[in-house]
Amino acid sequence: MRELINDASPVLAPGCYDALSARLVEEAGFPVAYMTGFGSSAGYLGRPDVGLMTMAEMVDNARRIVDAVDIPVIADADTGYGNPINVIRTVQAYERAGVAAIHIEDQVAPKKCGHMEGKQVISPDEMAAKIHAASDARSSPDFLLIARTDARAVEGLDAAIERARLYREAGADILFIEAPQSEAEIRAVAAAFPKVPLLFNYAEGGKTPAVSHSLLTELGFAIIIFPISTLLAATKAMRGVLKRIKEDGSPIGVLSDLPRFGDFVDFIGLPEILELEQRYKVVDMEEDQ
Repeated sequence: MRELINDASPVLAPGCYDALSARLVEEAGFPVAYMTGFGSSAGYLGRPDVGLMTMAEMVDNARRIVDAVDIPVIADADTGYGNPINVIRTVQAYERAGVAAIHIEDQVAPKKCGHMEGKQVISPDEMAAKIHAASDARSSPDFLLIARTDARAVEGLDAAIERARLYREAGADILFIEAPQSEAEIRAVAAAFPKVPLLFNYAEGGKTPAVSHSLLTELGFAIIIFPISTLLAATKAMRGVLKRIKEDGSPIGVLSDLPRFGDFVDFIGLPEILELEQRYKVVDMEEDQ
């Protein structure tokens, strides 16, 4: 992950919310997958991203995603799930799960999606203490810490930038200023941190305007996450096929639009399982004689 963020081009990290979506991200050729908290809450609970997922549930989801792919995984760690002491446990749990990086935000718990209304933030010093604890807690320097501030929506962009500077001093490797609301604000964030790795959240349909890849490359963003493209696409596709099944009483009319069964089971690893079955097949001694 450290090598990737030093590249001249931004690292593109589409969102995944379960092991299957993570495998699809990897199959598409992306170098990193991003475990989205929004998508995890939607996929795991069927509920919005308003702080309902516990640390144990998020870490469990991260562990299953990491086990399913060979590319690095960035994971949402919400507010760190408590005070600096809780953050120490959070960092240790995510690191043991095998993720490459986490981001922790400065919202008051229970948090909300960064593009929802009604957010509140803790004091800058309290968040800096969390970042300091998180930095001290990691056992490997290869585990990256991303400090996210949601202060733009509460205190304005200048305050968010000042908070980000404090979090960088506290030990954050990467800064994540959530939800700038114009191209001018995106440029201001980049200008404020010319030599610091920055993460850009391409929250599809959120408060941040859609901007080009070339602009984000020009501004020097190190990572771009796309948290809910896969979730929204899956929702649309499932709605469509369910509508046809309900109307027709059968999936016959949509079979040509779906992956073939054999191709799908190959994709999720059946050939590997069959090979292992043969390798560890129990030999019947009487038949062998």
